[in-house]
Amino acid sequence: MAIGEFPLMVIGAVLTAVSALLFIPGLVLFVECMAALLPGGLFARQAAIVRPTVTVLVPAHNEAPGIRPTLEALLAQLAPQDQLIVIADNCNDDTANVAREVGATVIERHDTERRGKGYALDFGVRFLDSQPPDVVVIVDADCLVSPGTIEAIAQLAATHNRPVQATYLLSQPAQPTPKDAVSMLAFTVKNLVRPTGLARLGLPCPLTGTGMAFPWEVIKKATLASGNIVEDMNLGVDLALAGHPPLFCPAARVTGILPQQTKAAKSQRTRWEHGHLQTILTQVPRLLNVGVQKGRFDLLAIALDLLVPPLSLLVMVWIVMLAIALLGIVLGTSVVPSILLGITGVLIFTAILSAWAKFSRADLPLKMLLAVPFYILWKIPLYFTFLFKPQTQWVRTERDAVNPPSKS
Repeated sequence: MAIGEFPLMVIGAVLTAVSALLFIPGLVLFVECMAALLPGGLFARQAAIVRPTVTVLVPAHNEAPGIRPTLEALLAQLAPQDQLIVIADNCNDDTANVAREVGATVIERHDTERRGKGYALDFGVRFLDSQPPDVVVIVDADCLVSPGTIEAIAQLAATHNRPVQATYLLSQPAQPTPKDAVSMLAFTVKNLVRPTGLARLGLPCPLTGTGMAFPWEVIKKATLASGNIVEDMNLGVDLALAGHPPLFCPAARVTGILPQQTKAAKSQRTRWEHGHLQTILTQVPRLLNVGVQKGRFDLLAIALDLLVPPLSLLVMVWIVMLAIALLGIVLGTSVVPSILLGITGVLIFTAILSAWAKFSRADLPLKMLLAVPFYILWKIPLYFTFLFKPQTQWVRTERDAVNPPSKS
C-alpha cells in the first residue's frame, strides 16, 4: 500500500459516514414537506360531541403593555362555563391589574428561585385540582388566538384524549427586512409545513409552546415544574412516551410577534435553537430506545422529526461537508460522500422551495430568498456559542414596544 493511501481511506470512510448521517435529516425534511402538499387531512372531519369545559391558562411575566388584546380575543371564544386564568408569575408591573380589568381570573406566583414558564404552568394546573375542566388550553401572553381556535383544539383533544397543537406562526412586521423574511420562512416550515406533513401521514407533531390543548387527565399527570428552556418540546416527548402523542390542528391558529430588537431576536433564537440541539442529544436516543423496544412507530417518527436541526444549521453543515468532500476528491478520496451530499442538497432545497411556494409565496417574494446566505452568517455565532457555552437557563424574551399582531 502506497504511503498516504491508508489515511485517505480513513478520511473517505469518515466522510461517507458523516454524509450518510446528514442524509437522514435531509430525507425526513423532504418527506414531511412533500406530505404537506397532499390534499385533505386525517382529522378534517370529526363526529360532533358535547363541547368540553375549557380553562385557558395564560402564563405572564411583566406583560402589562400587551396582554389586554390577547385576553380580549380569548374571552370572545369562551362559553359561560369556561375559565380564563392568568398566572402572574413574578411580576413587578401592572399585569395582574390589567388582566382583572379585562375579566380574567388572576393567580399570582412569587418565587424568584424557581423561574420559568414550566413552573408557572405547574402552579396554574395545581390551582385547578379542586374543580378541573375537561380540557386545559395554554396560550402565551403575547399571542393572538384566531376565532374558533379554542373550540377546535379543545374538541379535538376531548375526542381523541390526546394533546393538540394549533398552528403557531409569527406576524410579519410592517417593514420586514430580508433577515425577518427568511426567519419567518424558517418558522413557517417548522411550525406549519412540517407538522402538516406529519398530520397528513397520520403521525404525531411536536408541541410549540402556545395554542396547546390537553385533556385534564393527561395534563394533571405531566411534569411541568422545570426551568427547561424548551419546556414545550420536552413536554411533547414526555407525553408521547406516556402514550399521549400530540395531534396537529392546522385550521386553528395562534399568532405571535417576531422580535424587532436585535438583542431580543438573538435571545429568542438562542433559547429556541440551543434548546432544540440539547433536546436532540438527550431525547432522540431515549425515543429511539423505547420505540424499538415497544415497537412504537409513533415514537420513532417523533425521534426522526426531532433529528432535523434548525434549517440554517442544516444548510450550514451541508455546505461545509460538501466543500470538504469535494476537496477530498481532489486529494484522492472516494466520490461516494460527494454523491450522498449532492442528493441530500437536492432533498433539502426541494423541500424548502416547495414549502415556500405552497405556504409563503404571498408573504415572501422570491428575491427575499437571496438573503438566506446572510441569515446563515448571522446565525454562525449562535451555534459556536452552543459548542462552548450553551444556554441552559430559561430567559424571557424582551418584548418590543409595538402593537400586538392584528386579528386578520
